[in-house]
Amino acid sequence: MIAQKKNPEKYDAILAAAINVIGQAGYHNAPISRIAREAGVADGTVYLYFKNKEDVLMSILRETIGHISHQIKEQFESETDPIRKLRCLVSTLFETFGRNKNLALVIQIHLRQADEALRREIGEIIKPYYSLIEHIVYDGMEKGLFRKTIDPRIARRMVFGTIDETITAWVLTGAKYSLTGLTDQVVDLLVHGMKK
Repeated sequence: MIAQKKNPEKYDAILAAAINVIGQAGYHNAPISRIAREAGVADGTVYLYFKNKEDVLMSILRETIGHISHQIKEQFESETDPIRKLRCLVSTLFETFGRNKNLALVIQIHLRQADEALRREIGEIIKPYYSLIEHIVYDGMEKGLFRKTIDPRIARRMVFGTIDETITAWVLTGAKYSLTGLTDQVVDLLVHGMKK
């Protein structure tokens, strides 16, 4: 947060550069010097905004989840139907990653190579995303659209896992097809897995 007060443009430029460099080279082959060069700043400037490379990686996740969660919450304000909320969640994620293959590579592939301490931090960062899924599940159950016998935690994992695996498969195949084009199929599968 302090970094953003210094110069939001530089902060964003460093994160964008890190997404490109880590996406293309992998986390372990992405030195701060290369990220700085891509961002058009001196190496030392990166350390004015981030403690280390791990902090850069976690900031990419934090900013991405924050942006996605904000977008989805805004759309939920004018939406009452749980199935349309689910479609909104899936389409927002697919659109976000579908237009930035390097971001998808960082989040879906390189982030998972982090050590145990970082994995715990990852769990904390993605809690708002989990909460959005749980909201949809509970809302669907309360409105009688989803079975009341389903375990909301299992349903949340099913929704998360299906979306996650779909994005991972897309990025691992070289993004050769439209990720957003899979929205209807994924939503249909998830809804029928929970429907009454």
